Order: sequence, then C-alpha cells, then structure tokens
Amino acid sequence: MFGFTKKARVGAFAALAVSVALVATGCAAADGGSGEGGGDAGNLSITFLPKNLGNAYFDTSDKGGADAIAEFGGTYAEVGPATGSPDGQVSYINTLTQQGVGAIAISANDPDALCDAIGEARDAGVKIVTFDADTNPDCRDIFINQAESEGIAKIQVDLIAEQIGDAGKVAILSATANATNQNAWIELMKADLAANHPNIELVDVVYGDDDDQTSFDKTAALLQTYPDLKGIISPTTVGISAAARYLQTSEFKGKVALTGLGTPNQMRDYVNDGTVTAFALWNPADLGYLAAYAAKALIEGTITGAEGDKFDAGNLGSYTVGKDGTVLLGDPYTFNKDNIADFNF
Repeated sequence: MFGFTKKARVGAFAALAVSVALVATGCAAADGGSGEGGGDAGNLSITFLPKNLGNAYFDTSDKGGADAIAEFGGTYAEVGPATGSPDGQVSYINTLTQQGVGAIAISANDPDALCDAIGEARDAGVKIVTFDADTNPDCRDIFINQAESEGIAKIQVDLIAEQIGDAGKVAILSATANATNQNAWIELMKADLAANHPNIELVDVVYGDDDDQTSFDKTAALLQTYPDLKGIISPTTVGISAAARYLQTSEFKGKVALTGLGTPNQMRDYVNDGTVTAFALWNPADLGYLAAYAAKALIEGTITGAEGDKFDAGNLGSYTVGKDGTVLLGDPYTFNKDNIADFNF
C-alpha cells in the first residue's frame, strides 16, 4: 500500500495538535444493522463506492482498500458515478444489494439521500462502511473518519492565516454544495475565522462540484470578482489542484495564497515552483485500507459498530470504535517544500 504504517504516521503527525473531538448526531445500530436478512460471515466481497470515478483522491483511497482486501483474501471491486451525485450512488447501492456483496464502502455524496437504499442493503445483510464523507449515523454501520472535523478546519485556517499575514479577503472553493464533510469543515472554518482572525474576511464560498474544469473556472471567476483577494482555501483535492493550475500561469501567482487539502503527487510541482506554499491532508490510501479492514470485521462479526469495539487493521494496527460508530484514522499533516519529496501518494 501507499504511505506509512500507523506507528510511523503517529510519529510524523505528533507535531500537529488537534484536540477537539468530532461532534456527530445519532448513533449506529447496536446490532450492526444486519437486519432480518442476516449476513454471511464468509462473504468477503467488498465493493468501494466513491463519490465519483476518475478522482485522484479516490483512486488512491480505493487502491488502499484493494491492497487490504488482497491481504485478507477477499474480493475487491470499485463502482461509482462519473460525477458526484447522490442519485448515481443510489443506483449502485441497489445493484450491489441485488448482487449480494458482503459490504459496501461508501464516500457519501449526501447525508440523507442514500439512506433508503442503504437501509434495504442492510436489511439484506450487507454491511455498510462510510469513509471520507458520512451519512447520518443511523444509516450505516461504521464511519471511517479521516481526521476530526475541527482539526481539519483549523489546520486550513491556520495555513491561510500564516500565508496572508492574518489579514485580507479570502474565499473557499469547495466540492459539491451538499457534501457532508465539506460543509462541516466550512462551518467550522467560518467559526474559527470569526473568533480568532478578525482581520480576515471570508467573502465567498463557491462550488466546483469536484470537477477539474468547473473548479478551474470557479477560481478564475473568484479572482475576477475579487481582484484584491488575498487567499483561497480549497478543502477538496480536485479543487486545490485545479486552482493551483490556474494560479500557476496567471498574474496572481505569488500574490494570491492557496491552501487546502491535496495529495503530494498532484501538488508537488505547484509547491516546488512556489505557486503553493503549504497544504494539508491525511494519507487517503490508509483511509481506504482501514475502511476495508473495518468491513471485514463487520462481515465476520468481530465487531458490530458499537462504541468500544476493537478490531485489527493489518499494517495499521488495532483500532477502537468511538462514539456514534466512528473510527478515527489520525491527524492531518502539513506538506510543504521541505517535506513533500518524502511522500508518494
């Protein structure tokens, strides 16, 4: 798999202080949501359903899932819509339920719109693991959270504040307007800016729909609308790379700061040539890897998704299920010119 083990990652991330816990509502079903249909403890057929296909972030996370499934002898598959829409994901959930897979690992495009289809899947004995972006907690068995929402929001605000001297106008370039994780981070960023950065003005939030060209065009539009913009935060790997691509050949390079969430491989050139100073992320391959092992544990009945459940996650070690059926991968990490060459994902 890509990246590093849990032990190495904890050591590398120790310098990053993230202290506020994720607040979620609802709770996972105590019986793991297997429903009347039960489940087959030997059915290690696990399908990954990302927000959309052709997305470098999900290519990496799902590859991590495939590596894990190969380790424990399961059957891996990946399906998904071409664009990030909940309707597209619903049709795949229905098909996978009919096919009788053991588990589905989903990055949800909407917290509510998938729940009816997921409910039918769980009634048929399919285990549901959400990762990256959650549904409402009572819809699924377990959520693999990449990092605490407060920590993800804070590191992005801290980075932009440092890069623009803690003063000036900034904008946010997000993914889809109804993406659960994006919206949670944005609300926390707004609160952090208001409480701790009175000289930074958030002038706009725009949505690139996790599409490269749309995100590129939205970046251009932001800079035309706000010629005195000091910085852009893009909490999406598609958005930050598209915005960097625009800035790289524009008059705004070196004048408008850009940060957010990206992968080292997609951002390497932009960091090395000075278009981007620093950005953050977790290891998406580890996220998919952990999601696959959680699915295995659910299928085999080792865990139900109840708080306090423990399971083995291969090279990442042991994990414990927290409140509301959430499993935390770890803290985000800052990438910059000094360290980006050390990573390959």
